[in-house]
Amino acid sequence: MATSRRKTGPGRWQGAVIVDVVFEDGLLFLAVQNIGDVPARSVSVRFDRALPGVGGRIDVATLALFRNIEFLAPRKSIRTFLDTTESWFARAAPTRFAARVTYVDASGRRRSATVAHDLEIYRDIGYVRCGANEGGKDGSAT
Repeated sequence: MATSRRKTGPGRWQGAVIVDVVFEDGLLFLAVQNIGDVPARSVSVRFDRALPGVGGRIDVATLALFRNIEFLAPRKSIRTFLDTTESWFARAAPTRFAARVTYVDASGRRRSATVAHDLEIYRDIGYVRCGANEGGKDGSAT
């Protein structure tokens, strides 16, 4: 499958930094990812709302991770735990949010992009937690 990317100059690919939601075995993570082929500098993220994660105990949107990543290598991802899906949906935490990412690309230009997410897509996904003593939507006994 062919993909296309915008080039910043002859033979150079444009970097792109995003915030993604990662779902693994009933766990939700937020990841700051440089999906481009060049480094990004001065990366920061602003969320449009509070994200009451880790059982509602902390606002994950306020973590230092999102204030300034001085250097983010190409194809690198830094992630933090948001919450379990069970806890998130039991608290009726917000499912929709947007993250505005700003960074400086390899050419020194300030770039920004807003990524919207809806966690509702993870509500009914089944999962199996191997070696864990708690069951998920997989129906396993505790």
